[in-house]
Amino acid sequence: MQALQFSATGSLDSLQVIDLPRPVPGAGEVLVEVRAAGLNPSDLKNVLGRFPYTTTPRIPGRDFSGVVVEGPEELLGQAVWGGTGKDFSFTRDGCHAQYVVVPANAVAPKPESLSFAQAATFGVPYITAWDALERSQVKAGTRFLIIGAGAVARAAQALSKARGANVVMAARRADVVQELIAKSVEAFELPEAEQLPEQALAHFQQQAPEVIFDTTGYWLPAAVNTLAAFGRIAVIAAPVDGLISMPILALYRRGGSVIGINSLLYSLEECATMFEQIGAAFEGALPIPEDFTEMPLSEAVAAYHKVNEGGAEKIVLIP
Repeated sequence: MQALQFSATGSLDSLQVIDLPRPVPGAGEVLVEVRAAGLNPSDLKNVLGRFPYTTTPRIPGRDFSGVVVEGPEELLGQAVWGGTGKDFSFTRDGCHAQYVVVPANAVAPKPESLSFAQAATFGVPYITAWDALERSQVKAGTRFLIIGAGAVARAAQALSKARGANVVMAARRADVVQELIAKSVEAFELPEAEQLPEQALAHFQQQAPEVIFDTTGYWLPAAVNTLAAFGRIAVIAAPVDGLISMPILALYRRGGSVIGINSLLYSLEECATMFEQIGAAFEGALPIPEDFTEMPLSEAVAAYHKVNEGGAEKIVLIP
């Protein structure tokens, strides 16, 4: 089979598309013919050595959609999606290949409303966003402020809106804010940190947000000062040194909580359960993704370099 593989971490120099034997599933596993595989920032970071537990040689790739071609009879021929788990592409081969082996209970039925390429865009951002919503208890009517406008932030907006939350986004760039507003998303341009509480009140009818999702890591101190009593702050990122000064007294006085969100804490099987829940939300409630670029797997090395050079568009690799 054709596969992307890296033999060492630290740079993109060892990435190459090569021919490898088709993997053979063991007991309790399935072989999936990959029809599409998402390229996420974490895939790039994996090759660059940001995950010290990665073993090589390794096939990267955390998100896929495809068809089961070997495994339990009841799954044969099924269109499925899956991926994202803590070992997948780090200590076991990922999905940037023509075939991938995963546990039989690590795949979920692909929503019929999504093409294979569309389904491959969801994994990491939507699993991360789903976990944030679940653990910070976002439900119908929750006043929910999302800071940032990247893939995870937009996934959180779509999922929380489907739940009936009162959701508002905040982003640094004025053009991004205007783009969100043009898509009927309530959003405002991020002010100076000390102005965030006032700005948030203005967008929630003079009530403080009950949940804030900081997808940047830089707005945590301001988020604490913006939070309602007994509110929750979910966070997925931090400065490079991992340190930030937080007004803990203000958090204590509000009875607030800070929740770290990390998709790498979940197994492939646990992620498959989330894929099933996310798939159920597609019954008319979630927008169908269209903003991505398809590239053949044979050009995967170029795709990684494109992401490394700052390309913002989502790339889906097609074997």
